[in-house]
Amino acid sequence: MPPVVVPPVGARIRQARLERGTSLRALAREIGVSASLVSQIETGKSQPSVSTLYAITTALGISVESLFDARERGREGVRGTVRAGAGAGPLAASPITVTHALAAFAADPERRIGPLVGAGGRETLELDSGVVWERLGRVPGAEADFLLVTYRPGGSSSGSGALMRHAGTEYGYLTSGELILTLGFEEYTVRPGDSVCFESTTPHRYRNDGEVPAVGVWFVSGDVQ
Repeated sequence: MPPVVVPPVGARIRQARLERGTSLRALAREIGVSASLVSQIETGKSQPSVSTLYAITTALGISVESLFDARERGREGVRGTVRAGAGAGPLAASPITVTHALAAFAADPERRIGPLVGAGGRETLELDSGVVWERLGRVPGAEADFLLVTYRPGGSSSGSGALMRHAGTEYGYLTSGELILTLGFEEYTVRPGDSVCFESTTPHRYRNDGEVPAVGVWFVSGDVQ
């Protein structure tokens, strides 16, 4: 897979906000962050965390994938590159580069992954919050992410501890370890053999309070528009 060209995410967020007729301060209030942070994201001075990125796209009624659409990259220029693909190894995703790593997963929506994906050939995305996503397959046109997810001890789906929400429906099956799922105002302990399913627009967070990795298979599906 060739290097993925990362478009100016902030500029696309600003364009979507203006098209929606939402002021910068109104968007900031809706997602619970400061107006200065939104401004820095739009101008490229700051990169959003995964949870903030999902909150922004949900509030604006757009998909995360639309921010990284490879079909637009030629018109919008180059901001950076990141490699992904069979045998490429993990993508180190610090808070500054996490959107680059997301771009590697979303940049080519027409590319088939499979039908057979070997254990050593998975695309891997490693987040600084202690979570590893491994892509198990993809069928073009199917609105679903098929992932093997590992939460390392102390790992969480949100590095800041905030709950996240995004469009779609989430299905998960835990094979080993233990996870704490916060879903709205409720908290659940997920153990090996347990499964979860819920609308991803419900604020949620996973965390691993144990001493061993928690591993499971996850599907996130649905119209993310």
